[in-house]
Amino acid sequence: MQLIECPWCGSREETEFHYGGEAHVLYPEDPESLTDEQWAHFVFFRANPKGLFAERWNHSAGCRRWFNAVRDTATYRFHSVYRLDEQKPTIS
Repeated sequence: MQLIECPWCGSREETEFHYGGEAHVLYPEDPESLTDEQWAHFVFFRANPKGLFAERWNHSAGCRRWFNAVRDTATYRFHSVYRLDEQKPTIS
């Protein structure tokens, strides 16, 4: 079982967490002006890289807070975790 580091609770088992998708996706400034195709692209299309990727996670069985993590999608290894109010680390 893998341990995930919650920024508030410390290391916990991965079963306590839920994946929340790609991190740092900005909501459209004027969503009413988007066409159906543009809105569908915003809602359904996300990056899916092999390697380091910034993601949102929720500690659903603990503090219930959201946080971001940089995880390697090929190895599933977490490289860093950070609160939503912290700056995104450099991904190389």
